[in-house]
Amino acid sequence: MAGNPKHIKVYFGALLFMAILLFALDIILGSVSISIKEIFGVLFSPDKVEPHVSNIVINFRLPRACVALITGVALSVSGLQMQTVFRNPLADPYILGVSSGASLGVALFLLGSSIFSIILPAVVSNFCIASAAFTGSALTLFLILIVSIRIRDIMTVLIFGIMFSGAATAIVGLLQYMSNESALKTFVVWTLGNLGSATFDEIKVMLVITLIGLAVVIFSIKKLNILLLGDMYAQTVGVNLKLTRTVIFISTSLLTGQVVAFCGPIGFIGIAVPHIARMFFRRADHRILVPACILLGANIMLFCDIVSQLPGSGMILPINIVVAFVGIPVIIRIILSNKKIVN
Repeated sequence: MAGNPKHIKVYFGALLFMAILLFALDIILGSVSISIKEIFGVLFSPDKVEPHVSNIVINFRLPRACVALITGVALSVSGLQMQTVFRNPLADPYILGVSSGASLGVALFLLGSSIFSIILPAVVSNFCIASAAFTGSALTLFLILIVSIRIRDIMTVLIFGIMFSGAATAIVGLLQYMSNESALKTFVVWTLGNLGSATFDEIKVMLVITLIGLAVVIFSIKKLNILLLGDMYAQTVGVNLKLTRTVIFISTSLLTGQVVAFCGPIGFIGIAVPHIARMFFRRADHRILVPACILLGANIMLFCDIVSQLPGSGMILPINIVVAFVGIPVIIRIILSNKKIVN
């Protein structure tokens, strides 16, 4: 454990090295066996490598590894912000209803299209799925912002998010009941998460949004530390609670919304990684926790992606199945533990 401040930089260096190593392994390992020699050939001598090998590495494994990296960072930092704002150890990036809003948007598009027998080309359909998810997330954020501006009690905002999630889930259930089998299967597959569907153009969009969200988080570190001490203390030192929460909600929704839009609702990472960071570094200071969540989130998501591809097996598991095995033990520990995991 990184309890000694002198060792924190060493641990950060080790986590950075592990992230680079796992990123490389995510490209090297996969459901189809490709030798390291062929991997290097694709990167440095593409003319000497079989076209199908080059296609797998460049158009599938490399973008998938990039998406795993971005997703792990975005969800982990979002979870940290939500646990701080709501002072709830079981809060996650989806607590505001962003995931439910995105799912409702996708359900309206996919299942609604099947109900009215509308058939779209695959390319158009994929673009529309991402657009529908992002639109649903954005509308949810708009509703949450209105509530957070008008209502002072943060727990009321939390309850509103839960109620909206319940209403969205009910509408999605109705659409599922009315849709045909093909559309229902497509929707269910989307809910299981997919790191391999994003193109390089979409990855650029994800990267830009993630960097914007992280910039907001970094500039909010001081206020996040103050929020740990309670709303009354924050007000006494001059923190504008409504403005601070609004900025944090926007940052969280940007980070989470783009992940849901391009990869589906990936669970457990956002709730588990902040706790792993606290257990590992034994600090509550966001100057340490934010970079810790960035590095740990990247490492864990890359590792889960490697496992999900079942190297050499010829098949790939949905990413949500793998991350559940990482997140659930952490959540159980949180529930059963009677001790605080930070000093």
